[in-house]
Amino acid sequence: MIQTIATAPIAGMKPGTSGLRKKVTEFAAGHYLPNFVQSVFDAVRPQAGFGGLTLVVGGDGRYFNREAIQTVLRMAAANGFARVLVGQDGIFSTPAASAVIRQHGAFGDLILSASHNPGGPDGDFGIKFNGANGGPAAEKITDAIYTRTLTIDRFFTTDTADIDLGTLGTQEVERMQVEVVDPVADYLALMRKLFDFPALQRLFASGFRLAFDAMHAVTGPYAHAIFERELGAAPGTVRNGTPLPDFGGHHPDPNLVHAKELHDLMMSADAPDLGAASDGDGDRNLIIGRGLFIAPSDSLAMLAANAHLAPAYQGGIAGIARSMPTSGAADRVAQALGVPCFETPTGWKFFGNLLDAGKVTLCGEESAGTGSDHVREKDGVWAVLLWLNILAVRQQSVQAIAHEHWARFGRNYYTRHDHEDLDSAVANDLMQALATRVLGLAGGTLEGRAVAIADDFSYLDPVDGSVSKHQGLRLVFGDGSRIVYRLSGTGTSGATLRVYIERFEADPARHRLDTQAALADLITLADRLAGIRDRTGREVPSVVT
Repeated sequence: MIQTIATAPIAGMKPGTSGLRKKVTEFAAGHYLPNFVQSVFDAVRPQAGFGGLTLVVGGDGRYFNREAIQTVLRMAAANGFARVLVGQDGIFSTPAASAVIRQHGAFGDLILSASHNPGGPDGDFGIKFNGANGGPAAEKITDAIYTRTLTIDRFFTTDTADIDLGTLGTQEVERMQVEVVDPVADYLALMRKLFDFPALQRLFASGFRLAFDAMHAVTGPYAHAIFERELGAAPGTVRNGTPLPDFGGHHPDPNLVHAKELHDLMMSADAPDLGAASDGDGDRNLIIGRGLFIAPSDSLAMLAANAHLAPAYQGGIAGIARSMPTSGAADRVAQALGVPCFETPTGWKFFGNLLDAGKVTLCGEESAGTGSDHVREKDGVWAVLLWLNILAVRQQSVQAIAHEHWARFGRNYYTRHDHEDLDSAVANDLMQALATRVLGLAGGTLEGRAVAIADDFSYLDPVDGSVSKHQGLRLVFGDGSRIVYRLSGTGTSGATLRVYIERFEADPARHRLDTQAALADLITLADRLAGIRDRTGREVPSVVT
């Protein structure tokens, strides 16, 4: 029986660039989750209603995932959806869900994940809506959702029993069909179309070794199915491959701090040929060659330069898009290929417009997100497969490919320093004072360096004409070096200050491997300009990548 439940607005429900993220305890309390889900349905409801439409639902397996899915299924039925596709055991990686939307012509999806944030009873939870193109909702949609949360006074649900999420097949909630599907099948079929699987099978048969860390998160089932069963990688190639509600007590963020064990392995005498990892919901990636970490900005540039070696991109690429904080390495590749390179704000939804318009083929963010026009999300497993395809064709090591790339295009030394869980008031005061200081440097000099650009980055979308302001403080010097400051919205407590530092070096003789040493003077300048130590009391960043 469909029920109308009275409710009232709940504070703190404004979605950010990656959906709404809060502590599990907040989502599980009272009507918090139903309020947000109903606000989504109210904001995106077509004039004719949801009749005849399909919704995709799944998540990364974190704590509260199954309970939340049951709530979403009941509410979808009560709101009139005809059909829901839900991943077996409630599992869908974010890129796989995007692929399913596009393959089945679905109306959209609700992805239940807090991405790379920690899980467990005291951890984080999240939810976001993706539209019919398979990508994150545009700002006008997220604004409409938030506006609805401020006035919501009821939600619709039903009192039916829980759906069996472990059994493949069709069940019913009221008159809505619920199809529990293999979460890997459609994604695997798509990967077979993009990459030369026979060549990858021969690569592994030759003795090539991969170490893939799924971090006890959602990509475990995908990695086991693709790398080990489909491509023939040795058993044990996939590490931490079982999704766990608390990610095994670890932080599922594929960086050099939280994937230290993998990094140490790749720097050892017994290193495999390629080390890789993905995050909580499967959209980020980490790439490490034997003895060499490939920074995400460099990975985007190297993939773009070699994409034609994979079947899906053998005709070339239309263009490249990168987020503003991402290094300019991809710009140099785009210039050499004669294609455009777009600089966007951080957030995959900005890439979606460019992809839908056919203006770009590859996209990337320095925060370890890389993807292409095959879906409308960044895609961790896809990035590893493209690297494997390149390695299979070129028959070289990751290190050799990297050094040849830098010799041809030059090297953008690049680092990101994260200062996590800062007091929000302190962080906001720091950024306000810094903005005044940065904007005042326009056309001038800083400690003997000519300042070419000093601004708060804004973006004019070339597809829909929308403008996004206040996307990060930029300092670009006359020699092309950059310092960028942003407050991140991906955490659930405190604030995270991200500082991005970059220098271009054309001379191969000066391509030292120690990035932090190559950037030491700019790192010191960035801290001094913002007064980070003085204002926060932090002596060192929380994470350096």
